[in-house]
Amino acid sequence: MISLKLTLPVILSVAATATAVAAAGRDYISIVGSSTVYPFATVVAERFGRSTGMKTPKVESTGSGGGMKLFCAGVGVEHPDITNSSRRMKASEFNKCQVNGVTDIIEVKIGYDGIVLANSKRSPQMNVSRKEIYLALAKEIPDPSGAAKLIPNQNKTWKDVDSRLPATKIEVLGPPPTSGTRDAFVELAMEGGCRTFDWIKAMEKQDKNKYKSICHAIREDGAFIEAGENDNLIVQKLEANPAAFGVFGFSFLDQNADKIQGSLIDNQDPSFENIAAGGYSVSRPLYFYVKKAHVSVIPGVKDFLAEFTSDKAWGDEGYLSEKGLIPMPEQERGKFASDVRGLNVLSSL
Repeated sequence: MISLKLTLPVILSVAATATAVAAAGRDYISIVGSSTVYPFATVVAERFGRSTGMKTPKVESTGSGGGMKLFCAGVGVEHPDITNSSRRMKASEFNKCQVNGVTDIIEVKIGYDGIVLANSKRSPQMNVSRKEIYLALAKEIPDPSGAAKLIPNQNKTWKDVDSRLPATKIEVLGPPPTSGTRDAFVELAMEGGCRTFDWIKAMEKQDKNKYKSICHAIREDGAFIEAGENDNLIVQKLEANPAAFGVFGFSFLDQNADKIQGSLIDNQDPSFENIAAGGYSVSRPLYFYVKKAHVSVIPGVKDFLAEFTSDKAWGDEGYLSEKGLIPMPEQERGKFASDVRGLNVLSSL
């Protein structure tokens, strides 16, 4: 009897969740999250709809952070089944999911992407270092005199950053703080440049919070313009303003190669080959996350996962590589495909 009393609430809770989902009768898969992963998820959703005859999954571009917030809000048809992310789920997000009853989460890495600093093809292609990106966009920068102190960023043009760069006003359009692309840009490009200053690099061990605030804080005086989660809108603005630059994933550069070009970063071109080979320094993995509780009650989730993790989709010659996704090595694909088949969940982050 004691055992029954302890387990009955759990049994009732699981049963209630399944009943609520079934009763509501949602007959399509709900996907939210990263604007970078959005085009890949959309292609898979369309293929899934055509091949199965089921309703095409509804895919919304909310940004990685926004998607995690929606995903972790709870279990049931009013909450999404899957969230896309252009970064790994944070421990704080995982914990929030747990608190709200989203306890069984399947993590799927889908491939790799590069973050580009792009401009109109009507302008010269730029070649910058991560250090120069940091000096152009950081809120505060090291004193040019060489003293180990910070000053407000007064650089107005790229030429102010380095005399070899063009005398063009620094104007960079990029995603908001809720974006995984913004997180990755800050960590890979900004922090990568920040660490070239030895006295700041040494600070990482002494005061990690101060180190991060110095390396991650982007200026707010108009040089960096938050342009929302719509990467297509940034592309349009670059066409309209050849002097401006935009920050987004490689796939959008690849899809708009007739209009825009990626800057070389640390002398490396943001090409498919360079990113795949690990030669391009500003690259990152892409993910999506699935609620195990929804797999058996939302029609088609298992089939959608099978489609996404098939070689015809994410393989070396798969249709997602044609859209700009950089495939994972075969062994890595096999690991995540196995996790999907077994519905293996994250134990912690």
